[in-house]
Amino acid sequence: MMESMGMGMMVGMVLVCLLVVVILVLSGIALIKYLRN
Repeated sequence: MMESMGMGMMVGMVLVCLLVVVILVLSGIALIKYLRN
């Protein structure tokens, strides 16, 4: 039971990190496009 809880938390943290990276990349691309115009 404890192991599955730890696994779920680890997967959740990885998903959150990926989400943050995607948001940062998208905002960076939008900023570059905005500055180029």
